[in-house]
Amino acid sequence: MGTVTRTVWTLLGLALLIGLTATTRADDDDSKLKEKALNLNRITGEEPEANKTKELIKDAAGTKKLLAIASAMAKEKKQPFNATATLILAKAAHSTKEYDAAEQFYRLNIEQVTKLNSGGKLVEAYAGLISMLYNNKKFAETETACREFLELEPDETLSRLRAIVDRQMILAVVKQNQPERAFKMIDTRIKDNPKNWNLVRFKAQVQHELGQNDEAIKTFESLIERFKKDDDLTKDEQQNFIEGVEYALTGIYVDKKQIDKATDILKKLLDKHPDDPTYNNDLGFILADHDQKLPESEKMIRKALAEDRKKRKADPELKPEEDKDNAAYLDSLGWVLFKLKKYKEAKPFLVDALKDEDGQHVEIYDHLAEVQMALGEKKDAIETWKKGIEAAGPTKREQERKAEIEKKLKELK
Repeated sequence: MGTVTRTVWTLLGLALLIGLTATTRADDDDSKLKEKALNLNRITGEEPEANKTKELIKDAAGTKKLLAIASAMAKEKKQPFNATATLILAKAAHSTKEYDAAEQFYRLNIEQVTKLNSGGKLVEAYAGLISMLYNNKKFAETETACREFLELEPDETLSRLRAIVDRQMILAVVKQNQPERAFKMIDTRIKDNPKNWNLVRFKAQVQHELGQNDEAIKTFESLIERFKKDDDLTKDEQQNFIEGVEYALTGIYVDKKQIDKATDILKKLLDKHPDDPTYNNDLGFILADHDQKLPESEKMIRKALAEDRKKRKADPELKPEEDKDNAAYLDSLGWVLFKLKKYKEAKPFLVDALKDEDGQHVEIYDHLAEVQMALGEKKDAIETWKKGIEAAGPTKREQERKAEIEKKLKELK
C-alpha cells in the first residue's frame, strides 16, 4: 500500500474515531440530562421547589438543553414526570422564553393536578399558562385557557381567582380586535352585578385601552361620584378608591396631551404617598418624556426602583421568577438618561427592560432604538425598530407608536 493510500486510511480512521467519540459524548450528555430531569420528581416542599426553579432560571443555557430532552421524554407513552417536575419545567421554560415547552408542561401539569383535585396547584398552573399565552400575544389561545379555568368546578381557592381570570379573558377579546364583543361581555356582568363597582372601573380601563378616552373619563368620573355617595364605605375607603380612579385618569390625560392635568394629580398623590414606586415612576417618566425637570425626574425614577426593591425584599411569598425590577421603571430610567444625553448609561436599562416579557412593548423598543441611533449603532437601531413594529398590539396608542416607527424607518431609507 502506497504512502498516500496509508495516509488516506489513517485520516479516515481518525475521522471515524473522532465521530464515534463525539457521538459517545453526546449520548453521555443526554443521559446526564435525562437523569437531571428525572431527579425533579424527587423534590418535595414549596421552598425546595422554588429554589430548584430559581437555579434552572439562572442557568438559562443549560436549562434550554434540559428542556429539549425533557420535552421529548414527556411525550413518551408512560409519563416519566410527576406534577412537581412538570410545574418546575413549565416555570423554567416560561422564564427562559422556551414558550412551546412552557405550554407543553403547563398543560401537562394541569392534567396531573386536576386528577389530584388540588385547587391551589390548578390556580398556579393556569396562572402561568394564561400569563405566558397573553404576553406571547396568543390572544385566542388565552381566551380559550381562561374559559377552561372558568368552567372548572369551583372550590374556595378557584373562586377567589374567577373574577381576575374573567377580566383577563375579556382583555384577550379586546386584543383580538373585537371591542363590541368585549363590551357586551362587560355590560352583561355589570347588569348581573349592579353593586360591583370594580366592573365599572374595568369598563373604563377597557375604554381607555381602545382609545375611547372621553368615554373613559365619563365612566371614571361617575365612579368617583358613586364612591362619595356610598355610605357603606368609611372615609378612608372612599379616599383610597377615589385616589385609585384619579391615578387611572392620569394615563388618559397623557394620551389626550393634557400633561398639566396628569402631573397635577400625580403631584397631589405623591404629597400623600411620597414613597410610592408607581407615583414616583409615572411622574418622573412624564416629566422626562416632555423634557421637563430632568434631574428631578431621574431622582424620582431611581427612587421608584429602590422602593420597589424594598417591597420585593419584604415579601416572604414572592416567587423567585417574580423577583426582578419592573420593566416599566427600567424603561423610564433609560429614557430619562437618554434625555440627559447619557446614552451609554441609558442603554443597559432599556436592554434589561426588554428581557422581561412584560417589557416587550413597542414603546420600549422605540426608546432603545433611539439610544442606539445616538450611539451610532444604526444597524442595531433598525433591527430594534423592526422588533417594535412586530410587538405593537391593536390598541390605538400602540398603533400610533407603530406608525411613528414606520415613518422613522422610511426616512432612514
